[in-house]
Amino acid sequence: METIEKKYDFDRVVRMVMTIAVVALGVFLINYLSPVLLPFLVGFLLAYMLDPMVRWIQRVTGLKKRLLPVIITLLVVIAVLFLLCWFLVPYLIEEVTGMAEMLARYAKSSFKIPYIPAAVHDYIRQNIDVNNITTLLSREQWMKVINGLASGTWSVLGGTMNVLISVVSSLIVLLYMVFVLLDLDKLSRAFKAAIPKPYRYMALRVLNDVEFTMSRYFRGQALVSLFVGIIFAIEFSIIGLPMAVVFGLMIGVLNMVPYLQLVSIPVAAFLCLVASVTTGGSFWVLFGWTFGAYCLCQVIQDLILIPAIMKSQMGLNPAIIFLALSLWAYVMGFIGLIIALPLTTLIISYYNEFILKTPWRVGKSK
Repeated sequence: METIEKKYDFDRVVRMVMTIAVVALGVFLINYLSPVLLPFLVGFLLAYMLDPMVRWIQRVTGLKKRLLPVIITLLVVIAVLFLLCWFLVPYLIEEVTGMAEMLARYAKSSFKIPYIPAAVHDYIRQNIDVNNITTLLSREQWMKVINGLASGTWSVLGGTMNVLISVVSSLIVLLYMVFVLLDLDKLSRAFKAAIPKPYRYMALRVLNDVEFTMSRYFRGQALVSLFVGIIFAIEFSIIGLPMAVVFGLMIGVLNMVPYLQLVSIPVAAFLCLVASVTTGGSFWVLFGWTFGAYCLCQVIQDLILIPAIMKSQMGLNPAIIFLALSLWAYVMGFIGLIIALPLTTLIISYYNEFILKTPWRVGKSK
């Protein structure tokens, strides 16, 4: 059976050039309008992550309209955030102020740690303003900020206009989130109906695959990162690392980007150094336990959390992950950083299917 090869005639070449031009124009417009699009994108992502809860409430209550389920969802989220702040904030302040006291003792002490040259300590003292960090982390500074917030004295946060702009931006994000939650189904149907019929099948397939990758990445990775932050906080508390909960939760946030938690290892080493100097313990023993905590959490993440929550890895090599983050962030700014990994996965899958003729799909088309 003869195969019919497509010829690159003038009409096809023109269509390819126009497609490339439209894609380039779209990237330029997104980059140019990113300050305006970013609040919408953040609001849309928040709504997208809360949508499963809204749908679950609809199924349980039997309600067809989304207004009441959306209100219940927002109330639940607000209640959870309030409880977290109520229980965690005092403990976090205590941890941070304790770290400030340790830094003050570290700045005044003279010490020598085996196998670490004195030049390392000199470099830390010359390039890190420990006294300034100690002041920022002190209880007095925290109380000043809290009192300022309570009394309406916003100067401690950088001026009235900066706070006003921040409040307005946050309200815009929340409004986008609420409006998208209320009409997500309608928006989805309207967008699909607006696609011309000759292109509808392929467009809907791309949209379904984008939704699949976005869902697996943002919802799945967010849940994995939450557990990772909790595990690190527990591990660091057990081994006695300073700022255990704060630092552990921070690593959980970094884990939203796979392998990015590795950049926190130098910070962990510095915390081990401060703890060993101020308490008289062994730096290498504490750092060994800390490194072991990283290894244990990575094993739990790869063998238990990801298979249970995300079913599988995104299939990207660590080098490809960092390259994708760099390229998308350079081209589209912060928006590119948000969408880098799911869209890179999608592009690679389509390259395998249409160029290399490998029958592999991201997700099932509806």
